[in-house]
Amino acid sequence: MGVEWKDNIDIADALERVADLLEAQDAMPFRVSAYRKAANTIATWPRPVVEVFTSEGEAGLRKLPGVGKSIAAAVAEFVRTGHLGLLDRLESESSPEQLLASVPGIGPELARRIHEELGVRTLEELEQAAHDGRLEQVEGFGPRRGQQVRELLASRLTRSRRAAARLHAAPDSGEQPEIGLLLQVDEEYRRRAAAGELRTIAPRRFNPSGEAWLPVLRRKVDGWNIRALFSNTALAHQQGTTRDWVVLYFDKEDEEGQCTVVTAHGGPLDGRRVVRGREVECLAYYGVEAEEAEAPQPGA
Repeated sequence: MGVEWKDNIDIADALERVADLLEAQDAMPFRVSAYRKAANTIATWPRPVVEVFTSEGEAGLRKLPGVGKSIAAAVAEFVRTGHLGLLDRLESESSPEQLLASVPGIGPELARRIHEELGVRTLEELEQAAHDGRLEQVEGFGPRRGQQVRELLASRLTRSRRAAARLHAAPDSGEQPEIGLLLQVDEEYRRRAAAGELRTIAPRRFNPSGEAWLPVLRRKVDGWNIRALFSNTALAHQQGTTRDWVVLYFDKEDEEGQCTVVTAHGGPLDGRRVVRGREVECLAYYGVEAEEAEAPQPGA
């Protein structure tokens, strides 16, 4: 069976785009919801959906929560051909103004001005314009409305919003990978990304050129499925840390979550890689290392 490799996020993005366009065209709410639910499932599924399709066909795709017959067929088409006919048709039928006007606070006239003056055609381009200041140059847009659009789009476009209660649970609410394991994957990811050894994907957000620049690493260690990517959030771009902050998604059996690894600036962990929210464990981890490094060496 000939297939194109598509990352789960690639597939989920296509389904989200279908949902956006259906919503802009006032499609039935249940249909919009169905595509968003399927995108949610696929984005967070621990196994590559391409592998599910390759081994089990469309029947395997229909076993995924929220993926019915028509969406399974759409995913199969996307995996086989790299294109989604429904998405192509919706894009040809939907004007950029309709899509932009689907954002609360942007009416048809304002959507028209945004499109004509800034050349914005997608929600991702709208988010970029909201962050780089161009949006506030359009008549009818001030700082307050610009902030509102940034917040709305962050909620709508950021994939980490999915299962937020599970992904941002307190550190002691369930099992998580050990600090050493997370830092090990973080080190391997950054090293191999710098060497150009990893497959890259083209994120839709903050990527107006469509460049495939975002490296992806998958690892299965100690029973954990771990996926590593550089942070592609608005804050990371604003602070120039898109090549420093690494987001790790992990799951094992009924446990799942995510964390961000960053370089600490200041304090006892200055210059070291730290898992946000688990700084105390990082102190203990590096403290053990420091003691070992200071211990007398044989023959010294």
